[in-house]
Amino acid sequence: MPLTEPHDDHSSAEEPVLGVPGAGEDAPTPVEPEPTLPEPVRQRIVTLTAAVLPGLPADEVPVPLRRVAKFAPNRRARLGAPAIAAQLTADPLFRQRVTARVLADAGDLGAAVVEGTAPAAADPVEVAALAYLARPRGWRELIEASGEAVRAEADSAVVAELVREAEQRAARAEHDRAVARIEAEKLRDELARVREELGQLREEARQLARTLRETQARERKATELLATERGRAARAAADADAELRRARARLAEAEAAAGVARASAKEARSVDDARLWLLLETIGQAAVGLRRELALDPVDKLPADFVADAFAEQPGAAQAGPSTRARDTDDPARLDQLLALPRAHLVVDGYNVTKRGFGEMSLEQQRKRLITGLGGIAAQTGDEVTVVFDGAERIHGLPPAPRGVRVLFSRKGETADELIRRLVRAEPAGRPVVVVSSDREVADGVRRHGAYPLGADSLLRRLARS
Repeated sequence: MPLTEPHDDHSSAEEPVLGVPGAGEDAPTPVEPEPTLPEPVRQRIVTLTAAVLPGLPADEVPVPLRRVAKFAPNRRARLGAPAIAAQLTADPLFRQRVTARVLADAGDLGAAVVEGTAPAAADPVEVAALAYLARPRGWRELIEASGEAVRAEADSAVVAELVREAEQRAARAEHDRAVARIEAEKLRDELARVREELGQLREEARQLARTLRETQARERKATELLATERGRAARAAADADAELRRARARLAEAEAAAGVARASAKEARSVDDARLWLLLETIGQAAVGLRRELALDPVDKLPADFVADAFAEQPGAAQAGPSTRARDTDDPARLDQLLALPRAHLVVDGYNVTKRGFGEMSLEQQRKRLITGLGGIAAQTGDEVTVVFDGAERIHGLPPAPRGVRVLFSRKGETADELIRRLVRAEPAGRPVVVVSSDREVADGVRRHGAYPLGADSLLRRLARS
C-alpha cells in the first residue's frame, strides 16, 4: 500500500529531518502529494521501521504502535505493517525519530542518501526506502528511479521466466515431436500391416464370393435335378403300384391254380413214392450184389487226396474231356441244394472268397476265419470240403484244419486256379462237385469238366447264417 503523508494547515515540507542539509531554512516549500511507492520499497520501509521500533523510548512510540513494538521481530513487520505504514504517513515526528535511527544503522549508505549521492551499486530498493524516510533533496526522483529499477528487474525476471518457460515448452515440444515421430513410424508400420491384411481379406472375400456363386450354381442344378428325379420317382412309383396290382392279380390266379395242382399232385405223389421206394430197394440190392461180386474193399483215400499228394509233381497232366454232368448256375440259393446231394465235394478258391468278404483283415486272419466257417459246413452237411490258397510254399504255423476240411496250398510254378481244375478233373464222372469262386476263368474251366461253379457271395452269405 502506498505510504502517503496528509497535508493540512499545521504541517509543511519544512519539518526538520535529522542529517538533512537545509532542514532549518525558513523558505516555504510547496506541498506535493505523497508518491506511490513500489511494493518492494513499501515492504522495506515497514521492515526498517519495525526493526528500530523496540529501540525507541516508550513515550516516543505512538500509542497505536506500542502493542506492535512488543511483537516478535518476525511477526512485527508482518502483523503491524498496516499500523506502521499509517503512522509513518500521518506522524512526521515519528517518521523523523525512526529516520534518525535507520540512518544511523545504515552507516555510509545512509549518509550518502542524505547527501543525495547514492552509490550506483547500491540496492535501489534500499536507497528508495532510506530516501523516503530521510527525504533529502531529490528524494522523489530516487524513489521513482528505484521504482523504475524494480520494475525493470521485475520485467527482467518476467522475461527470464518467460524465456525459461519458452525453453521448457520448446524442450517439451521437441520431446513431443520425437515421440510423435516414433508414434508416426509405428502408425505407418501398423497401417502397412493393416493394408496387407486388408488385401488378404479382400482376396479371401473374392474367393469366398466365387465359391458362393459356384455353390449357388451347383445348388440350383441340384434343385433342378432333384425336381426331375422326384418327377421320375413319382412316375416310377405310379408304374410300380400298377405293376403291383397286376402282380397281385396274377398271384391270386396262380394261388388258385396251385391249389388245384397240389390236390392233383398229392394223389400222384403216393403212386410215385411207391414206385421210387421199389426202385431204390432194387438198386440197393443190386449194389450189394455188385459189391460182393467185385469184392471191393473199403477205401481210405478220396480222389482229391491223390491230387493233394501229387499235384506239385505233375503240373502238365492231360485234361479230361468235357462232361455234361453239370450245368452253369449263378444262383446263390443253389449252394444248399448242391451240398444236399449225396457225397458232394465242395472246392473253395480261398483268397478269392476272403478278399471279397473280409479283405480288411490280415491274410492269416482271413485264412483262419474261412477255414473255421468251412469246418461248420462240413460238420452240418457231412460233405467233403477242400479249400485252396495261392502260395509258393506251404505256410508254417497254420492251425490244424477242422474235421472234414482239406487245406491245400499251390506249389511254386502253379496257381490255385490250376490246382482247383486238377481237383475237379480227378473226381469220377457223376459225382457232384461244387466250386466256389468269383473268378470267371476258374468258373469257365471247371464248368467244362462238369462241376457246378458258384459265386463267392453265395458262400459268404451261407457262412453268415452259420
